[in-house]
Amino acid sequence: MAERDWDLVKGLVIGGLVGAAIGILFAPKSGKETRQDIADKADELLTKAKEEYEKAAEKSKAAYETAVKQLKNAEGTAKEKVEEMAETFADNKNRLKKAFDAGVEAYREEKNKNPA
Repeated sequence: MAERDWDLVKGLVIGGLVGAAIGILFAPKSGKETRQDIADKADELLTKAKEEYEKAAEKSKAAYETAVKQLKNAEGTAKEKVEEMAETFADNKNRLKKAFDAGVEAYREEKNKNPA
């Protein structure tokens, strides 16, 4: 999960706890009601934090899967290019060998026509 996502989750939790605590502490209720309100707000904030965490985790997973897919595609493309280059190199090597052999043969023919 990205640091930015963690900061968002931490901010939501801390801000929610502070706001809930201030609201509950200044409300004219009995201790039992106040404790119940605090427990309810804590559960609510925990639920929200879990939801935000799951959303951030989902986004991170999707980004990871996309990156892996792109790397696999790049790997396949790179392999294809290497194979193409190898074929081109082999073709050029064969052409060069044929040209060299033809040059040697032409030299021999000329030498046989005009013995020194």
